[in-house]
Amino acid sequence: MDWDDAKPTPPKSASIGDNLETLSVAELEERIHAFAAEIERVKTELARKRAHESAAAALFKKPGD
Repeated sequence: MDWDDAKPTPPKSASIGDNLETLSVAELEERIHAFAAEIERVKTELARKRAHESAAAALFKKPGD
């Protein structure tokens, strides 16, 4: 037996567009929570980048603008 074959497969992550018909109610609720957490993570990163962008714009702002 090859040890590479014995490695556990990583859990499948939820993806947009996946077939939902085969999932149970609990699996669907889990996906909702996973997507909600991902949305919050993206919003946090977006806010961080916007703040960075704003700071850079203020630093390079021309006098009188």
